Amino acid sequence: MSRDWRDLIAVTELEENWVTRVDLGPRKLAVYDTPSGVHVSLALCNHGGADLCDGYFDGHVIECPLHQGAFDVRDGRAVSAPATRPMKVFEARVRDGMVQVRA
Repeated sequence: MSRDWRDLIAVTELEENWVTRVDLGPRKLAVYDTPSGVHVSLALCNHGGADLCDGYFDGHVIECPLHQGAFDVRDGRAVSAPATRPMKVFEARVRDGMVQVRA
C-alpha cells in the first residue's frame, strides 16, 4: 500500500539547528534541523511522556527534559538511559521548500 507525503512546515519556519514542534492532526511531532538534514519524530518521549521539543538538542541527539534519556533523531534509537526503547520516527524529506512526512 502506497503512503502519501504530507506537508508539515516550511523550511524557513524551522528553528535553525534546533527542534520545532508541529501538529499533524492529533499527532504532536518534533522536526529536527540537523547537519545531515531534516528528521521527524513523535514529540512525546516514550519513557516519561515529556515534550521532546523542550529538551536539549545537539547535532543528532535529543535529550528528554524530564529524565535526560536521549535518542538519535536519525533512527530513533535510545542512546542514553533511562530510555531503552527507540522513539517513533517518520520518513521525512524536503520538497519545494516544505518539510514533508509519509502519512
